[in-house]
Amino acid sequence: MIFDDRSERRETLEVSRYRLRPLTREEVRALDDYAVAELNMPTMVLMENAGRGAARVLSWAMFETGLISSESEPASVVVICGPGNNGGDGAVLARHLEASGVAKVRVVWTTPPGELKGDAPAQYRILQAAGIEQSRVFEPIELESILKQADWVVDGLFGTGLTRPLIPGDLAGDIVGIINGSGKPVMALDIPSGMDANTGEVLGVAIKARITATFVAPKVGFYERYASEWTGRVEIVDIGLPRQALRRFEE
Repeated sequence: MIFDDRSERRETLEVSRYRLRPLTREEVRALDDYAVAELNMPTMVLMENAGRGAARVLSWAMFETGLISSESEPASVVVICGPGNNGGDGAVLARHLEASGVAKVRVVWTTPPGELKGDAPAQYRILQAAGIEQSRVFEPIELESILKQADWVVDGLFGTGLTRPLIPGDLAGDIVGIINGSGKPVMALDIPSGMDANTGEVLGVAIKARITATFVAPKVGFYERYASEWTGRVEIVDIGLPRQALRRFEE
């Protein structure tokens, strides 16, 4: 569930005195631009903080549900990464989960390495050098057998910038269908892929997440009717932006 009463909302593991109001897609983009242009913060730094924080959320969720303990074998996590920075966030999460020892991770990219965008190519190369298992899905049916072995799935397909519908019959739409049909618990990165960040509407098909690890602040669409059916519980992940950048969004 999402915390409808914002006084009940919390930030997992990293408690802050400051509460931010929900953000629109345009405000998220403006914050990213401000961080780079005015604060000289490399986007790789923001991505590192986002992926590391999301990894902590997933680790906490797996401990909370009893899937892992100090004495258990590592869980099996499959991270589905799209072509852009949401996929890069997923790659960072995968690296931190592996490093912590709580999970054995497999990363599945939906795009060839040569067609990745933003900081995703750099994250692909880091995982390659680190020896973390990576593959590319060519047909949705390939994903079915991969997900059978998973304890959790991470949705790193698309972030808040998505404005086009994900349609069954296209690769991305079919991948969403396979994930939803797998019966595995899913954690979405920033927003469930296929949901409109501003309206909460499903663009064609969308990921049904058990948890959404959203960056900086909730998105405006999370508070629209029925949105919680797709987001599941929303946990806020700090990505290291200074208060100077966030002050105008405080509640």
